[in-house]
Amino acid sequence: MIKDMESSTQFCELGASSSEKLQKGELMEQELKKEVRPGPMGPPGGMPGLPGRDGMTGAPGLPGERGEKGEPGERGPPGFPAYLDEELQGTLHEIRHQVLQSQGVLRLQGSVLAVGEKVFSTNGQSVNFDAIKELCARVGGHIAAPRSPEENEAIVSIVKKYNTYAYLGLVEGPTAGDFYYLDGAPVNYTNWYPGEPRGRGKEKCVEIYTDGQWNDKNCLQYRLAICEF
Repeated sequence: MIKDMESSTQFCELGASSSEKLQKGELMEQELKKEVRPGPMGPPGGMPGLPGRDGMTGAPGLPGERGEKGEPGERGPPGFPAYLDEELQGTLHEIRHQVLQSQGVLRLQGSVLAVGEKVFSTNGQSVNFDAIKELCARVGGHIAAPRSPEENEAIVSIVKKYNTYAYLGLVEGPTAGDFYYLDGAPVNYTNWYPGEPRGRGKEKCVEIYTDGQWNDKNCLQYRLAICEF
């Protein structure tokens, strides 16, 4: 019985000791929580840093709707007539001077002849009819086509210089022996060699001899290229 009482006393002491330890642990935990709490905010620190770099440019937005057409502006004052525009007249004078210079040089070389309002010129090359037509069109002219004895004589003088024949700007129509200018107009002046034309529809082009007379010829021969402007 005495042993039982001792055992009971020891158990009570152990229980009391464990309870005290538990209370101490809770108190320590509460103290730690108090210490972890943040204190009041202190005064601001140093100066603010520099601003960062700009970001990447964004994608362009969609175009807006087209606005309404505005009212027309007031009519401007009338311009000067061409003959009073000194700058324009100066430019025209310079152009005329350059053209006359160029014509003078070419005439000295015998490459250009002027008759009335027409100018005839050659580059000295001999090619077929289609090539001559293309060449003259490329430089703003046409194959030379005399419409008067004076124009025919001007072409003859070029032909004589090169001692060869030249194609004229004439072609045969659907009816054999009927020739037309390249614009479709009927020929109003001719200088055929006696007995010509006699190709009977097989010779569609016209050549001019060094004596100025004409002959119908096929269009594939090489003849002097003479253009008119």
